[in-house]
Amino acid sequence: MAWLPVGAVAGGVVVLLIATAGRYDYHRDELYFRLLSEHPQWGYVDQPPFTPMLARLSIALFGDSVWAIRIFPALIAGLVAVLAAAIAREVGGRRAAQTLAAVGAAGTLPLAGAHVGSTATTDMVVWLGIILCAIRAIVHGQKRAWLVAGVIAGLGLYNKLLVVLLLLCLAGGLLIAGPRRELANKWLWIGAGVALVIGLPNLIYQVANDFPQGEMAEAIREDKGGESRVMLLPIQLVIIGIPLLPVLVAGLVAAARDRLLRALVVAYGLMVVLTFATGGQPYYTTGLVLALFAVGAVSAARWKRRKLLLGAVALNVLFAVVFALPVLPANKLGPIADINVVAADQVGWPEYVDQVKQAIATLTPEEQRRAVVFTSNYGEAGALDRHGVRDVYSGHNEFANFGPPPDDKTIAVVWSQAPSSEVIETFGGCNLLGRLFNDSGVDNEEVESSLYVCRQLRAPWSQLWPGLRHFS
Repeated sequence: MAWLPVGAVAGGVVVLLIATAGRYDYHRDELYFRLLSEHPQWGYVDQPPFTPMLARLSIALFGDSVWAIRIFPALIAGLVAVLAAAIAREVGGRRAAQTLAAVGAAGTLPLAGAHVGSTATTDMVVWLGIILCAIRAIVHGQKRAWLVAGVIAGLGLYNKLLVVLLLLCLAGGLLIAGPRRELANKWLWIGAGVALVIGLPNLIYQVANDFPQGEMAEAIREDKGGESRVMLLPIQLVIIGIPLLPVLVAGLVAAARDRLLRALVVAYGLMVVLTFATGGQPYYTTGLVLALFAVGAVSAARWKRRKLLLGAVALNVLFAVVFALPVLPANKLGPIADINVVAADQVGWPEYVDQVKQAIATLTPEEQRRAVVFTSNYGEAGALDRHGVRDVYSGHNEFANFGPPPDDKTIAVVWSQAPSSEVIETFGGCNLLGRLFNDSGVDNEEVESSLYVCRQLRAPWSQLWPGLRHFS
C-alpha cells in the first residue's frame, strides 16, 4: 500500500468534511436519527439500528450538535478512500493508481453522502470491503477472504439491508461471467452462513414485524419510483463526477477484458437493472461504481497525458466540493439547491421551528394545555424536538410506532405539506395560519408546507391514528 499519498487523500477528505460540517443546519434524516437514538432497539420499520446508534454515540462523546453528529461519517469517508486504494492495489495498481482510486471518495455523491449522518457512507465501506475480499479470493486465490466478506456482510446488515442486493449481484456475476468454480468454494458458503448468523436479529425483527422493509420498499417505489428510474442513468455519470468519467469507463473496459474481474462488471449491470426494476434510489450503485473506478485508476495511471489527468482530478474535486458541501452561503445556493436536495434540506429548520412556536403562541394558555403538534414527516418532528418543542407527533415511518397523542389532547397545531382540503378532511375544523418560508430563499421541501390550528378534531386521536400512519 502507498500509505503516504493514500493517507494524505483520506486525511484531506476527513478534514474537509469536518471543517464544513457546521456551515448549514441538520439534514432531515439526521434529525430523525437523533430522535430514534433515544429509542434504541434491534430495528426500525425503515432501517436497521446502526446509524441511529452511531448518532447516539456521537452525541454522548461530542455533544448534541450538528457538528458532532457528522464526525463519524467524516472518519468513515476516510476509510472509503483507503478501501478504494486497496482495491486498486489488489488489481495491480501502484502508488499513482492507489492515490487516484482514493480520490474517488472525494467524488460528487460520496462527498455529498459523507457530509451528513446517513446510512450511505457506512454502506460504501461495507460494499467496498466485500468487493475487496471477493477480489482477493477470485484473483489471488485467498479463499478464506470469503469468510471475511461474510463477517462484513453480516455486520453491514445492521446498517442497511441493501447489502443483500450486492451479494445477489456478485453471485449473479459469477454465475454469468465466471469463474463459476467460486460458487462451489466451501469458504464462500461458510462466509454466507456467517453473514446469516451475524445478521440473524435483523431477520427475526423483520419476521416478527411482518417484514416492514418490504412495505417500506413498496412505499418508496410508489412515491419516488418514476423519478428514480428517470434519473438512474444520468446519476451513474456523476457519482464520481464528469471530469473523471473516463477513469470509470477505463475500469469497466479493463474489468470486462479480465476473466477474473468480469463478474464485477456483470454485477454492476445487474444492480442497475434491479434498481430500475424496483424503483430504488439511483445512488444504490455507488459502492460498485467506486470499485470499478479503482480498477480504472490502474489503467489511468499509465496514461501519458498525466497533466491532463491531474487537471481533471483538480476540476472534479472542486466541482464536488462546491456541489456537495456547504461552502457557499445558503442564499447563494441557487440551482445547486434544485439538484442537490441534501444541501437544500439543511436550510431553514430553526426558522420553520420559530414559525411553529408562533403558531402555538396564538393559543390561549388553556388551549396550549390541550394541544399537540402534528407533523407530516419525521424531519419536521425531529426539528421541533431538537429546538425544544414538546408534545410532537407524526405518523411518518418509525414515528408512527411511538403512538398517538392522548385522546384528551383535543387541539392540534398541524405542520403539513398536504393541500388544505386534505388537512381539513383529515382533522376536522382547521384554520390556515400561513405557509412556511426561510430567509435564504431556498426552495426546499418545507416551503411547500403550511401551518394550521385545528380546534375541532373530527375524532379522538386513537381513531385518527391508523389513517395517519404512512411510509416514504
